[in-house]
Amino acid sequence: MNFDEIICLIGGFGKFQKILYVWICLPQIFLAFHNLVSVFTEAVPPHLCSSSSPAAGAPASSYFNFSHLDGRPELSCTVPLNHSGAVALGDGHPAGRCQRGWEYSTETFQSTTVTEWDLVCDSANLNIMGSSIYMLGLLVGAVLFGSLADKYGRRIIILFNLAIQAVSGVGVAFAPNFYVYIALRFMVGTSVSGVTMSAFVLGIEWTGCKQRMLAALITDYFFGAGYILLAGIAYLIRDWRKLQLAISAPGFLFIFYIWVLPKSARWLIANDRKEEAWELIRKAAQMNGKPLTKDLEMLKTEVKKNHFLDLVRTPKMRKQSLIVFYLWFANVLVYYDLSLNISDFGMNIYLTQLIFGLVEMPALTITLFTLNRSRKFSQLVFLAVGGTACLLTIFIPSELSVIKTVLAMIGKFGITASLSIIYLYSVEVLTVYVCHRQNGIGMGSMCARIGGVLAPLMYLLRRISPQAPMVLCGLCPLLGSALTLLLPETANKPLPDTIEDVEGSNLRFDNTTFRPLFLVSQLCSNCL
Repeated sequence: MNFDEIICLIGGFGKFQKILYVWICLPQIFLAFHNLVSVFTEAVPPHLCSSSSPAAGAPASSYFNFSHLDGRPELSCTVPLNHSGAVALGDGHPAGRCQRGWEYSTETFQSTTVTEWDLVCDSANLNIMGSSIYMLGLLVGAVLFGSLADKYGRRIIILFNLAIQAVSGVGVAFAPNFYVYIALRFMVGTSVSGVTMSAFVLGIEWTGCKQRMLAALITDYFFGAGYILLAGIAYLIRDWRKLQLAISAPGFLFIFYIWVLPKSARWLIANDRKEEAWELIRKAAQMNGKPLTKDLEMLKTEVKKNHFLDLVRTPKMRKQSLIVFYLWFANVLVYYDLSLNISDFGMNIYLTQLIFGLVEMPALTITLFTLNRSRKFSQLVFLAVGGTACLLTIFIPSELSVIKTVLAMIGKFGITASLSIIYLYSVEVLTVYVCHRQNGIGMGSMCARIGGVLAPLMYLLRRISPQAPMVLCGLCPLLGSALTLLLPETANKPLPDTIEDVEGSNLRFDNTTFRPLFLVSQLCSNCL
């Protein structure tokens, strides 16, 4: 009897698992806060060069309506001068550089990192870099803590990262300068990945095979709830430091997880800690009302050794793996580009955030009804819907902000549904035994985080064309939709247990091509 059979005997999703998912899902709300708070804390309000004021010492807001900046963008970064060198507001004059700082509109925000450290004009790229460094933290955390969770266990990594998240998050609120701010945000990003991946795996390892799809989606619902709640919190707290403190300080309450969060029995067995694992299994069985009296020796503890390069060493597995990795990349790239740039759609930023959060709920719900019919068709259709809607926004003039927001909302709907599907689909496509070692999920997560790092940088494409980011947001999912045609259907079909089952009679290991990479992988066989 293997571990999955034991889980079925004690209840695949009984009281023990339901309580476990409460502990796993609660941090997801705060993970959404940290991932998306930069929409508000790093927002760029309308601004005007202070030395443009015709009256010495008078604030810009006393004589100039910030809404006029839409038609006069040069006033944001330069000082129009007349022939005598004095400040002038007329057109057709040479422009001087702003030397005395900027005046910012306080209509929407009391303060942001941009207004505090003047991250506009020549320093605008620093603001974009700040968002990308946070996403880089997510990437580093996925690689680093994925390895450490395999070595030291899921529970300890979750507890460690919850502590880091709380301390670093509160530290961000007191950052004395921009560079300390981005360093602490990087730390928050690494901890978010550590919690997300380890909690996902801990939940899956305690859940029966038939209930894993629903269990995985439950965590997404809580992330969506955090998305929605953030809109309300940000609306009430418009100072960036107070907002950062409000979403971070409650993280210290998770200290009680030391006493309630269980270890992974599957991980304990794999690491030859059978007695400890059996105690946990008996406790779970008793809580589920299905006590066991079986001897521990019935458990098979042999673990087949494999490396992440097994995913690309054979032809068919290589094709499937590369497509799945691209789908992870494209989904996260577009998801965060839409989520972090909601101010581009011309509507109230708080209302747009609320709408985009609400969209998550039906997007997740509809996948419950489509996945059991077809994984492949569901992935293909939702990617196509998301990509097409994003492309259509480029044809809508900025005056029709409502229509533009509706199209972006449809795009977000498609991408959210697609992103929820790729978790399950990748596990099934990349074979069962490989994914037990998290290699497939680890590589997919790494590709996803690369997309997350690039998402804020897509703003720079506006220098080429204002429509360039949304063109890319449309083309990437459409390409992914086409590539999905090359993947197998896995719904209601027996899954392969090994790569040999995937390749069949066409099995051919390409050791020559991948030999150098294979040798490198020996140095850190669990790094993903």
